[in-house]
Amino acid sequence: MSGSRDRKREHYYRMAKRMGYRSRAAFKLIQLDKRYGLLEEGDVVVDLGAAPGGWLQVAAERVGESGFVLGVDLVPIAPLGKNVRTLEADILDEQTADLVRENLPRRADVVLSDASPKISGVWTVDHARSVELARGALRIASRVLRCGGRLLVKVFQGEEFPGLVAEIRKRFEFVKVSKPRASRKASAEVYIMAKGFRGRVRAAPLRRRG
Repeated sequence: MSGSRDRKREHYYRMAKRMGYRSRAAFKLIQLDKRYGLLEEGDVVVDLGAAPGGWLQVAAERVGESGFVLGVDLVPIAPLGKNVRTLEADILDEQTADLVRENLPRRADVVLSDASPKISGVWTVDHARSVELARGALRIASRVLRCGGRLLVKVFQGEEFPGLVAEIRKRFEFVKVSKPRASRKASAEVYIMAKGFRGRVRAAPLRRRG
């Protein structure tokens, strides 16, 4: 079984090298976009956890010269096309959403996150950190997306997973959990795809008594 998984990884690795993508993870986005129509020409896209840039490359191809892609990661990302900009920032930092908005030409159509925690080997810890990153992506998406916008976020399945999906359902009209072929079958990673952002949740107005 492990040999089969190794061959699968090697297959996408070779394809990425041949096609000029910076990581084999590019094919996860390609497959999910083909299935759900996440990216459109002219879109403004935010890619969180973007290093080394495989998803940035796919997004830039899909949105074309009339679109714009902003990549965010803790580490520097080598330059890409003229419609791609990158930032060094922590998606868990409360200030990052404001920084992202300042670097967008307008509100985003799509927020992507393929961010992963540093794997500790302790499953409960890795799952919790993955959910924390996903919630960070959701928080940023809630600040920068236009109404009707789309979200795609990776997360490891576990006991906190249903609660995260429920949070996303409150903010989007349509939510689907999916796993692309490029992901290893044995991996607990899945992607939550959401469409139809409802807009920022606002506090209910105070009612006057009397």
